Amino acid sequence: MTEIINNQRKIKLDWQIFREFAESTSGKIDEAENKDVTIAFVSDRKMRGLNKEFRGKNSTTDVLSFPFETDDFDVERDFLGDIVISLEQAQKQAAENDLDLETEIKQLILHGILHLCGYDHETDDGEMNMRELEIRKVLGIDF
Repeated sequence: MTEIINNQRKIKLDWQIFREFAESTSGKIDEAENKDVTIAFVSDRKMRGLNKEFRGKNSTTDVLSFPFETDDFDVERDFLGDIVISLEQAQKQAAENDLDLETEIKQLILHGILHLCGYDHETDDGEMNMRELEIRKVLGIDF
């Protein structure tokens, strides 16, 4: 199951579309199949704070992923982690890339899920990017 949390007020969307998209996307990625995620939509201001706190970068970003880490006492093994998306940044990028906002958000959700599965485009010699492009085609968001 995917939980959607809307922590911003500027952009109104149909959240059910993104819940269903995340659940169908997880089914296309072996590492994410049958696992739950939480997606939080936030403002640029909130995203800047998170990016500074967790990555040491005092700027906004489009998406952050926080993989769930289990310990010896944790029985919750079906939770993949949290994805945080700045809707303001997504809106800017959609305009820059000549995409509609819904498609941009779907691409960010996919990107976030891949990060939760352990992919890292900063260190993997293009593996994550190739995987993301393949899955975009399957999901019909490869514009």
